[in-house]
Amino acid sequence: MQERPERGAWVTSALTTLHLMASQKAIFPRDTGLQFRMLITMFLLGLLYTAFVVGLLTAGAQVAVILVVIGGMTLAQLFLSDKLALRAMGAREVSPQEAPGLHAMIERLCIQADLPKPKIAVADTEMPNAFALGRSQKSATVCATTGIMNTLSPAELEGVMAHELAHVKNRDVLIMTIASFFASVAAMIMQFSFFFGGGDDDGGAPAAIVILLVSLAVYVISFFLMLALSRYREFSADRGAALVTGRPSALSSALMRISGQMDRVPQQDLRQAESLNAFFIVPPSVKGAIQTIFATHPPMEKRIERLNQLEAQLQRGTA
Repeated sequence: MQERPERGAWVTSALTTLHLMASQKAIFPRDTGLQFRMLITMFLLGLLYTAFVVGLLTAGAQVAVILVVIGGMTLAQLFLSDKLALRAMGAREVSPQEAPGLHAMIERLCIQADLPKPKIAVADTEMPNAFALGRSQKSATVCATTGIMNTLSPAELEGVMAHELAHVKNRDVLIMTIASFFASVAAMIMQFSFFFGGGDDDGGAPAAIVILLVSLAVYVISFFLMLALSRYREFSADRGAALVTGRPSALSSALMRISGQMDRVPQQDLRQAESLNAFFIVPPSVKGAIQTIFATHPPMEKRIERLNQLEAQLQRGTA
């Protein structure tokens, strides 16, 4: 992995300050609002999922089939989703020798935030973006694209990586993975609903229709619950990153630069990344009224506005 030559100086500087930073930790602020929303989301999804299973059983679905489907997808979501996502992006884990600057930056941020150092991956794509994956803080992976490393300044890139580490710290990556599981199960059962239902001519068709309608309702409700949580968690990660780095302006500058560069990214790269929209710091999607309604992220102007307000508060010493 080749890094830009002009970053050599800050790589050396970062490595020499790691031990000093250990005694000056700036823990990611605890966001009770996010924790409350995650708790409510999981509670509502749990109720929805219970109703989903009851509906399937009432409609005549086989218990064994339901258990196999649910068990298999649960294991896949928890243990394979991060690997599949990295593979979909063409990302690979990199060593400190391959990306010394990125490793030094993340290690420094982890010391400040009192986080175990995650695995670090790089995706070779022109799209400037970054994301975090993993079911726990100890098994997390943060990924940056070559596009973002070639686009942002060191301060801007630090803000972006701090944003991703805030997601890891808040454990909202796990919650989003679990939440997406419910929608995935419902979507899959909608596709194969004709396999369920009664075996006789009189009851089979109505049962299949009931299963289809229940699955559709579960998918729609869980989808919108995910959207609501996803939008708030981005605000929370923005704030956490800005407070830990002490430079909200660097993160807002990075967000504007990433957003501005997205139009220059080849459509093939954008389509390849679509499935990970909810996990990116800036979603690679086309702007428009319909897209805004179903957006996984809050509007960019609102994120910038909040960061500017935070910058002013930090300057006044009131944050």
